[in-house]
Amino acid sequence: MSRLVFGAIAALTLSVQSAFADKISLPQLSEYLNALRVAQGAFTQVNDDGTLSTGTVYIKRPGRMRFEYDPPVTTRIVVSSGAIVIEDPRSNERPESFPLRRTPLSIILARHVDFGRAKMVTGHSYDGTATIVTAQDPERPEYGYIQLYFTDNPVELRQWVTHDGDGVETTVILGEMSRPASLPNSLFRPQERPESSR
Repeated sequence: MSRLVFGAIAALTLSVQSAFADKISLPQLSEYLNALRVAQGAFTQVNDDGTLSTGTVYIKRPGRMRFEYDPPVTTRIVVSSGAIVIEDPRSNERPESFPLRRTPLSIILARHVDFGRAKMVTGHSYDGTATIVTAQDPERPEYGYIQLYFTDNPVELRQWVTHDGDGVETTVILGEMSRPASLPNSLFRPQERPESSR
């Protein structure tokens, strides 16, 4: 009986050690995001109501991102100059705009990401496939939080889930991401509208 008990304890210990070994450390994840400057690739978005959208995402850190959606979606999202702009090229309405700092997305677009910052990370776990980091702006927790999913060997960001201050949940699942040498700044400029159309 005692051998069985000790055997079970040993197996459990090895399992726990393996889980810890597979979890990517917070300093390593901070280093990965800080080194991520330019990337683009396909994404699938799961909206709060369960509907799906697909498209291409462009990232230029710090502070810039663009979501270009596939038809029939006609809107696009441009993040730059500290603002998130939702625009529809087919509409004569003015784009909707709000500060980036009021969304959890600001955490991964920051000039310097530091998951060791006090009260930023509220969860750090491993689900058997990915390391999951739950983070918030420690100075503005009321703006919501983001869950980031990373795989290892090499470290890659695979998915994020934003939970905004109103409780709206949006999931972005990343496809294969390429690392071009550069992306034009024009990608991250909201479209200009003639004064007469406003």
